[in-house]
Amino acid sequence: MMRAIKFLLKLAVYFILITVAWVGLYAIVPPPVTATMILDENGITKDWTSFSDISPDMARAVIAAEDSKFCSHNGFDTEAIQKAIERNAQGGRLRGGSTISQQVAKNAFLWQGGGFFRKGLEAYFTFLIETIWSKKRIMEVYLNIAETGIGTYGVQAGAQRYFRKDARDLTGIEAARIAAALPLPKKRAVNGASGFTRRYGNTIAARINVVKNEKLDSCIYK
Repeated sequence: MMRAIKFLLKLAVYFILITVAWVGLYAIVPPPVTATMILDENGITKDWTSFSDISPDMARAVIAAEDSKFCSHNGFDTEAIQKAIERNAQGGRLRGGSTISQQVAKNAFLWQGGGFFRKGLEAYFTFLIETIWSKKRIMEVYLNIAETGIGTYGVQAGAQRYFRKDARDLTGIEAARIAAALPLPKKRAVNGASGFTRRYGNTIAARINVVKNEKLDSCIYK
């Protein structure tokens, strides 16, 4: 019994040391590939781009669309999580309450899908990146590894695919259209968007100035 306990303790220590080192490495080195990319049957098109070379409207668009409390929470939006639990309890399509930090933890270090084990790991890695990385680094990684289309990862690759321009040159409405497609990039059109995606993109575009004026981006733009 004692031998098993010692083995488990040693395993836990190794796990912590390895994961902390992994997260620490990604604080300065771009993640070369993710599980989602590897498993994508459509191939991988990506082009890592420094945060300074991405339009501020793109970061503001994803804050408006995905996580308005990005600069004020510690990785977890408890209010959003509670609302998601309440909606899910009512039945219908399951909805999450994931922050941008949680999405980065999942996309950079884990795999897609649910389950308590994976969600537990997601919470652990979210804590690590919020502790080790800056908010700007979290946003930089998010904008570079998020799936922006079929076989397309990162906003630079998305900007080139949809608008034939670099991410630094995206307009507010273009950034908003990309942000609108992020939850379902394989199903939501960016170019020629219509219906819900178009309306949602227009709503996000209008919120970009709110994010700027109310300084909801203060942790990434001083």
